[in-house]
This record gives sequence, C-alpha cells and structure tokens, in this order.
Amino acid sequence: MALKQIQMAGQPAVAKQQEDDEPTFPRYAGPAFLSYGFRPFFLGAALFTGLAVLAWVALFAGMAAADFLYSPREWHVHEMLFGYLPALIAGFLLTAMPNWTDRMPLRGVPLLLLFLLWLGGRLLMAFPWAGATTAAVVDGAFLVLLATYIWREIVIAGSWDRAPIGLLVSLYACANMLFHEAALRGMPTDFPERFALSVMTLMLTLIGGRLTPTFTREFLADRNIATLPEVVSLMDGVAIVWVLVGVITWVLQPESVGAGALLLVAGVASVVRLLRWGGWRTWREPLVLILHVGYLWVGLYLLALGASILGIGFSTTNAIHVLTTGAMGTMTLAVMTRASLGHTGRPRHADRLTVTIYLLVNIGALLRIFSPNPVTPTALTHAMLGLSALGWSGAYLLFALHYGRYLVRPSLDE
Repeated sequence: MALKQIQMAGQPAVAKQQEDDEPTFPRYAGPAFLSYGFRPFFLGAALFTGLAVLAWVALFAGMAAADFLYSPREWHVHEMLFGYLPALIAGFLLTAMPNWTDRMPLRGVPLLLLFLLWLGGRLLMAFPWAGATTAAVVDGAFLVLLATYIWREIVIAGSWDRAPIGLLVSLYACANMLFHEAALRGMPTDFPERFALSVMTLMLTLIGGRLTPTFTREFLADRNIATLPEVVSLMDGVAIVWVLVGVITWVLQPESVGAGALLLVAGVASVVRLLRWGGWRTWREPLVLILHVGYLWVGLYLLALGASILGIGFSTTNAIHVLTTGAMGTMTLAVMTRASLGHTGRPRHADRLTVTIYLLVNIGALLRIFSPNPVTPTALTHAMLGLSALGWSGAYLLFALHYGRYLVRPSLDE
C-alpha cells in the first residue's frame, strides 16, 4: 500500500520487499466503504469542501444568507481549518497507523461512528438547532477522539517514532477548542487560527517532507535512474527546525520583525530542501510530480507570510491563502489520489481526470491568492473569487465523482 512507504525512509534498497511484507489482518466481511479510514473520510471531505467553498462565495457575494453557529467569516475559517482538514487527516492516519504499528485498522461500526461524529459537527456548525455549546462539544470531540486513538496505537505498539504525529494532532485538537471558546465568548479568533495554521504547516513539512522524496526515489529507481534523492539528511533537519522556530514566533508575535525574518529563512530552507529532491525528473508521472508542487507551495507560503509581515508584497490574508488553497489543497489531493489508487489495488498512475484535478486546484489557488483585497470588494474581486471557488471546489467535486466509485467498492486485490 502507498502509505506504507512513509516508514521506509533510509532503506530504499529493500523498499519493494518491505511493501510485500505488510501486516496481514483477518478478512473483513463488512461493507467495503468501512474497511479503511481513507474511504469514508476522503469521500466525505471532498464532497463537503467542494460544496462549502461554493456556499461561502455565495454568502460573500450576497447571493445567499445563512444562520450558522458563527458569523459567515468565522464559519468559513472554522470549516476549512477544523472541518474538511481533520477529515483528510483522519483518512490518512487511520489508514497509515495499521502499517506503522502492525495493529488492526479501525473499521466497520467504530469507523462509521467516528465518521458520523465528524459529519455531525459539520451539520451542527451549519444548523445549530441543538444549541451553541452542544455544537461546539460535538465538533471538538472529533479531533480529541482521533488524537486519543493515535496515542493508543502508538503506546500499545511502542511506535514512539510516530509520537510527533500524535503531538501535532493533539495540538490541532487544542486549537479547535480554543477557537470555539473564543467564538462563543464573542472574542477574536486570531490566535487559534494562527495556531492551527502553524500546526498544519508543521504537518505538511513533516509528512509531505517524507512522502515526497520517498515516492520520488521509488519512481526513479523503477526507471533505473542511479542518482536518487536522500529521504533524510542534515538539510531536512535544518529546514524543519527553521520552520518550527518561524511558526512558533509567528503564533506568539504575529506582527514582529523577528517573525517575518524567521519565516523568510524557513521559506528559503524549505525551497532548498525541495530542490534537493529533483522533482523535475518526475515530470512523466503527475502522481509524483504533484507532491513536489504541493511542497513548493509550503515554501512559498512561508516566504509570502514573512514578506507580508515585513510589509513586502502580499497582504497577510492572501499570504495565508498560499497555505490554505495552495499547499493544503494541492498536497491533500496529491495524497488522496495516490492513496485511493494504491489502497484499492489500482495502478498508481494519474489519468487525464486526475491531472485535471491537479490543474483545477492550482488554478483556483492562484486566482484566490492574486484576488484584490476582499475587505473592500469590487466587481473584479467577486469575479476572481468566484472563478477561484469554481476551480478549487471543482477539483474536490471531480475527485468525489472520479474516485468515489473506487472508495465505495472492494479493492481489486481483495
């Protein structure tokens, strides 16, 4: 399975053998849709975010009205940071953990209940008929339970090398609770938003920084290309430390010159790290190339955010969308498409519709990033935001349409 290779870092010569030695679990006789976490959560997240972004643009343009738990702006921010992203994180980790720990995956009724808890949070945020406190508790419980599951698996299996992932998911759950507390009290949600964005930046830096060179090595090795990128090196550690220091400083001192300078250094280190992987050599396989594009967005986000703090270039809002629409959108779809193919027994190759998904999400991100300031919207602002939403949402809805049939059916190798 595709995600198995995360744990193959530093062992390229035996990658294929390790892939063949995946743990064997008792045969699952229930619905295929509930056999692995990526199935319900990838499909649910794709449908939700595709519709939620379109709804947000309609609200922003004054074409619709809604009585959400929070204001339309806060609803949009919350549902992008704590709605669709946690579902994708859950889909990835619930599928990866069994390979990391050699323990049974969460499947069947327990998986269904966890998915329904996530879905309940989305519904109560949009239609808070049960009350604000209940909606916040239900929504917050999802990430808390996900973090609890991850830590349980890490402790029982003794897989302490995965502890950073458990820590980041736990911090993400805390950020969500802080958001609800601030919003329910009528206070600004700036701090939990920065907190969540920084945790997600670290996740992309750690996980994306392991997946991208690993799958690049596999692709190049299959074509007998001798020069292979290192999966782990001193440069990787340096880049991760700079990103960690930069985002922590930004969370605590968002407008300081020091935060801007540190983020610029972190951005440069991330781009240098990316260039070492030689992504241009994977142009023949978009399924691999798109991982490099997604990681490039991470470096560009750090550079754009640092520059905005120092008063150079982008506004802070547009800089943040380099992460949320560019890096998050591209990297999540890169992982979703690859995992959905590999875990359903299909060839890991990007067909034309998959390439279209990649183009749409990146075009949508570019349009959003270069849109005029939405604080004082003009006709051009509405036009660019509308086109951006169509492209970005279209990518996720096309994923649901194209890959949904794979996610609800048994794998070809079952």
